[in-house]
Amino acid sequence: MIEPVSNTELDAMTIMDILSTLPHRYPMLMIDKIIEIDGDDSAIGIKNVTVNEPAFQGHFPGSPIFPGVLIIEGMAQVCGAIAIRHDSRDDKKSIVMLLGVDKARFRHPAGPGDTLEYHVSKIQRRRNVGRYRAEAKVNGKVVAEAEITAMISEANS
Repeated sequence: MIEPVSNTELDAMTIMDILSTLPHRYPMLMIDKIIEIDGDDSAIGIKNVTVNEPAFQGHFPGSPIFPGVLIIEGMAQVCGAIAIRHDSRDDKKSIVMLLGVDKARFRHPAGPGDTLEYHVSKIQRRRNVGRYRAEAKVNGKVVAEAEITAMISEANS
């Protein structure tokens, strides 16, 4: 079956683009790149989980599991990055603040060597508040899901 051709041109963000968009830095930056962006409607972000992540020192030694709260943070960072990029203007710098996480579910653990794919899609956007549906997948299998609400505001200089 032939898929219909979309008039939408997808975009992407490298790690350097992400660093210039989000204020997060190591060890709290939870995305390595965003491979597909459709405005602020949807995106797929990537996080390569490595054994030397700081969280693995205590979660859990000998049986490392990437913390669910960090998976949620990664989803939220993808939502924030595409919202800021969509709204960006040269004369102002924006920041995103997490307002809520709803319907969070953790289905399977993720660990060292896994590549997390954060699939996010906009549910609703009103002015500076956006609500997104997010899924984290490893090898196509959903490991976590949630609805993320965030507010975009002007950053303090």
